[in-house]
Amino acid sequence: MHPTPQPIPEWRDVDARVFHEQILPLHRPAVLRGVVRDWPVVAHALRSPEAVGGYLKSLDSGADVNAIMTPPAAQGLVTYSDDVSAFSFVRNRLPLSSVIDQLMRYLPAGARAPALAAQSAVVAECLPGFLAENQLPLLGAEVQPRIWLGNHITVPAHFDEAHNIAACVSGRRRFTLFPPEQVGNLYVGPLDYTPAGAPISMASRAQPDFDKYPRFRDALAAAQVAELEPGDAIYIPAIWWHQVESIGHLNILVNYWWGGSHTANDRGMSPSNALMHCLLNMKDLEPSVLQAWRAIFEHYVFDSDPQRLEHIPGQRRGALGAMSPEEVRRLKDALIAQLQK
Repeated sequence: MHPTPQPIPEWRDVDARVFHEQILPLHRPAVLRGVVRDWPVVAHALRSPEAVGGYLKSLDSGADVNAIMTPPAAQGLVTYSDDVSAFSFVRNRLPLSSVIDQLMRYLPAGARAPALAAQSAVVAECLPGFLAENQLPLLGAEVQPRIWLGNHITVPAHFDEAHNIAACVSGRRRFTLFPPEQVGNLYVGPLDYTPAGAPISMASRAQPDFDKYPRFRDALAAAQVAELEPGDAIYIPAIWWHQVESIGHLNILVNYWWGGSHTANDRGMSPSNALMHCLLNMKDLEPSVLQAWRAIFEHYVFDSDPQRLEHIPGQRRGALGAMSPEEVRRLKDALIAQLQK
């Protein structure tokens, strides 16, 4: 036996005011039942896979999207080979309609078919007419959605730097979420060799191996889970680890990222880049020096008390205070020069 994750709290009749005033401030996961139930694409999905597939094909611009495929033996798991020298899938670029046609050919085979998915395709580029008919009322129009479309794919636990609302359109999606502080219990793989940019857990949620990953039991004890039906959505706070399982032979998800490097014009501002910089500079320091640096980081990075800076005049706070675009550029240039030495 292993620990059973707790259900994610559910909300109904959520509008923009409720979301921004009651849900967002909690910085906790939330299931938003029925929030996109009136989308035309959901109505097509509830009719049949052929109906929703035809609807999306009618909107397809023909632009190529990123797609992956796993062999049947991988059971749809997007992960590493046993020796972490390769991935369990192959990549391709093709139009969304081609992905849909291939999924339709796989329908009779069910779970015996290879797993196939188009991932993180920008809706405005591949389905330009979609947004006019299927709008999320909780966020502004500046937050551009992406579509994920496939069959039985499982993406292991990973985190995003941005907040996320993910809406289930077709099939079902099971989300297993872990708080950020569970990172040490998730047995995260390499930071610089990942399936899709984000580091992933190497422990299996479906078949946990507690002999190999004993601390994963503690992660499961802290986990939360929810299963979404067509028309439901989930809010995932930034930096929360989440495993995503696609259930059904034509599974469609539309997600919205905001407030992080997924949407920033300058991805150089990503905290993940700062993490890699710290590893380059600090991982070989002796323990006593690392502890000293921990105090420095706690004071300058993690302590949000504004009084800690009151002894410095505002115009002299530099990187510790508000910076103009010109000051940010100068600091970046200085860091680049240091990294190039």
